Amino acid sequence: MATVDLLTDAIRAAAAHSYTSVSVPAAGEQSARTFRWGRQLDVRPVKAFGDGSDVTEQAVASYVAKYATKAAENTGTLDRRIGELAELDRHRVPDHTRRLITACRELDSLYPDRRLWAWAHMLGFRGHFSSKSRTYSTTLGALRQERADYRASQEATVLGLTDREPDTVLVLTDWQYVGHGHTPGEGALAATIARDLQTNRETARDALKERSANEGEW
Repeated sequence: MATVDLLTDAIRAAAAHSYTSVSVPAAGEQSARTFRWGRQLDVRPVKAFGDGSDVTEQAVASYVAKYATKAAENTGTLDRRIGELAELDRHRVPDHTRRLITACRELDSLYPDRRLWAWAHMLGFRGHFSSKSRTYSTTLGALRQERADYRASQEATVLGLTDREPDTVLVLTDWQYVGHGHTPGEGALAATIARDLQTNRETARDALKERSANEGEW
């Protein structure tokens, strides 16, 4: 059997398996619930571009990129946390988005660990758009560390520091505290000087205007 057929059968078997459901415990007046995948399943192989297939690797990449770059603001929600529902009126949030935010507010007390109200401006979602499996893949933290180590290695090579110990802390520069702004007394003195300078400028302008007027009369 071809690899594609084996993978297709595995996907269909996984979709029909019980672990594709999520159980939610009872909370408040809400009874326990179980959420499952729907019965519809469309499994098609992703083929290389140019073979006549409607599902190509370019099409899939474009689809993923489209949703990966979407933000909650696209629905008309706010770009910051919400303090009260009255903010929705002031900012004219669309009705559909308003219902989603209101649902987050109402369900927050039932599921406090999910912090729905704190993330209502994100419609209750507070995670990353993609996830990694610790068992079958890697984690986002591991990927970030790989990038950080790679950049650190590049910088060490450029600076000629490849011989130093890995755990050595290299200080290229440092910051020291040298002082702060005016004390209350200095602030009062500076304000007095500023007022005197302003008064002198206004007096000079008035004197110039008066002299110009007198010369015009003469």
